[in-house]
Amino acid sequence: MPQDMPPAGGYHQVQYKRNIPVRGFRPIVYVAGMVGCVAYGLYKQYYAAREQYEIGREKMWARLHILPLLQAEEDRDQVRRYYADKAREQSLLGAEIKVYNSDRFVRPTFAYTPAKVTE
Repeated sequence: MPQDMPPAGGYHQVQYKRNIPVRGFRPIVYVAGMVGCVAYGLYKQYYAAREQYEIGREKMWARLHILPLLQAEEDRDQVRRYYADKAREQSLLGAEIKVYNSDRFVRPTFAYTPAKVTE
């Protein structure tokens, strides 16, 4: 029995690849764009962190410089309360009573104590 042989011109080529046109950029372009975006974001984050640090430092120095003014306000309030207590004591008792054994001034402490609750 004779063997089958290919045709004289050969077989037609079998198309196994899809002939789809390439769409979009090459992958290296996408990688470069992504690296650029990340680099820009890190750059902005770095300078934003430095600015936040500087704002915090400025706020701290502002508080340090206003501290003497706040201390003077507190001292004035303490003196006003002291003389108001002396006047109230004078009006209620009629005479100044020594509470302490010394004439040394001790800064009074005013603490909030809740009122007694009666049921």
